[in-house]
Amino acid sequence: MEALSDLGPQMTAEREFPQSARAMLSAVLQAGGAREAVLFTYSDHALQSARGPVILNAGVYDVYLSSNGNVAPELFKCIAPLKIAGKLVGMVALGRRDGDAIYDIDELEALDLLCHYIALAVHNHALTQTLAQRVSENLRLLGSLHGFYDTALEAFATAIDIKHVDIHGHSLRVGRYASGIGEAMGVEPGDIAALRSAGYLHDIGKVAVDKHLFGKPTALDAEEFREMADHTVVGHQIVSGVQFPWPRIPEIVRSHHERGDGSGYPDGLVMEDLAMPVRIVALADTFDAMTSPRPYREPISVGGTLSEIVRMTPEKFDPNAVHALLVQVRRDAVGSNRTPFFEDRMAASISPVDVDHLAASLQHKITHGRLYLT
Repeated sequence: MEALSDLGPQMTAEREFPQSARAMLSAVLQAGGAREAVLFTYSDHALQSARGPVILNAGVYDVYLSSNGNVAPELFKCIAPLKIAGKLVGMVALGRRDGDAIYDIDELEALDLLCHYIALAVHNHALTQTLAQRVSENLRLLGSLHGFYDTALEAFATAIDIKHVDIHGHSLRVGRYASGIGEAMGVEPGDIAALRSAGYLHDIGKVAVDKHLFGKPTALDAEEFREMADHTVVGHQIVSGVQFPWPRIPEIVRSHHERGDGSGYPDGLVMEDLAMPVRIVALADTFDAMTSPRPYREPISVGGTLSEIVRMTPEKFDPNAVHALLVQVRRDAVGSNRTPFFEDRMAASISPVDVDHLAASLQHKITHGRLYLT
């Protein structure tokens, strides 16, 4: 997991492929405890039929390797295929381990896991498409890797924020906040996973936005704002061709800047037009944006942010989602959350009493001050 965490940003950084290849091999060396490693790229090899890493010995060298006078096959002790959708795109070969120890099941499983991501990088290098097309293709391929969804989408979220946003971790936090709001609303576990994934990917369209706009210390002019706002449409185009298990992800990516009174973008939708998952991710995105620093302002406190959100509800935000956000914040404030809703930077930054006052204010607004006796 440590190697994967380090590998994600390395794979998506703007650099020449040889540099990325060295970073990938470094991760392989770390995970496998190997002293040497080699990355090969090709499409036709006996490894096409292999389902995972292969331990080499004298009996199988001739099957997978041949001596060309440059490198002796005996130097390799383990090889692993790099496959995309069943198609071979390359191979990773490992040499000796310290003390000439053999590769056991733990090292082989770690190597197999890393090879899924290395295969994506090798395949991506071979594509001659636009940036958005490459991202879309990689996402589609990631969707076929059963069991790797969450880790893979986290890697994409990290890459989006590192390359294009001045606030690292924004997309990961939006995913966590969205799933937390859904949990407090009693959403089914499968739909909570969808909210988390949509939060990870909500800003994927920012790969097409000039990164200098994110660091501008003053307000965007009309043309710059239009370019920034287009990230919702570009993101929708990127994810629309991906067969996710959760059908609303393209809708969420497109509409997470819509507001209940029709003042949002890109389509000016009103609350009745917005599905609940869209409303939840929109709220989570706003909450993190307000509590995070920007080049043009300091972060707003949790209390100040929640007060402003309550003030704009129900005109702009769904009251049920806002109430669920307050529930999660209060749980953090009293220490009752099994999984903390906030990061350490905001933990215990608001008192339960203040949250209760905000909840009462919200209730007063949505009932227009009416009292119901039972």
